[in-house]
Amino acid sequence: MAAVGLVVALLIKTCLFQVFTIPSGSMENTLRIGDRVGVNKFAPLTGWEPKAGEPIVFKDPGNWLPPQPVDGNPVTRALSSALAFVGLVPPKDDNYLVKRVIATGGETVQCSGTTLTVNGATVNEPYLHPGDNSCAGLDFGPVTVPQGYVWVEGDHRSDSADSRYHQRGPGAGAVPVENVVGPVSAVVWPLNHLDWFGWVGH
Repeated sequence: MAAVGLVVALLIKTCLFQVFTIPSGSMENTLRIGDRVGVNKFAPLTGWEPKAGEPIVFKDPGNWLPPQPVDGNPVTRALSSALAFVGLVPPKDDNYLVKRVIATGGETVQCSGTTLTVNGATVNEPYLHPGDNSCAGLDFGPVTVPQGYVWVEGDHRSDSADSRYHQRGPGAGAVPVENVVGPVSAVVWPLNHLDWFGWVGH
């Protein structure tokens, strides 16, 4: 029975649903440090593509994250890797980020003063961290997002090293859609912060 359970968990993790842990405050207060979020991995298989306003998990597109320390205990490292492989615990390589999609391929994004615009239209951002505004003191743009990429920013705009800070890197700050694992569907832990964003996204 244990083997069957592991197979089922692996199938769910591979095709349907994977859990990731929020490591920083960059998405507060929507997602808090230590929250475990469920990501819908089935959505990309059905033709879903990231849309503006959706929180997504994506693989680091190129040195957005600093090198992570390696667990010196080989036994616990192997056990953690095995459990992460079947999706029972979040992956431990911390090579994934969660941000909100602001603009998609072909769109032009700009921030000036306190106003964020996409294709010249002001973006309404009710999800922003209290006390933040859309630009959080960092004006940029206009930037046209390459096709096949998305522009992402954190909800806690003043505490998020997102597309705005990586404009000299690959994609000029934008993230390849192929790096996207899927949309964040729910906060599944802790119990006092359970939330549901939708099966495919907002």
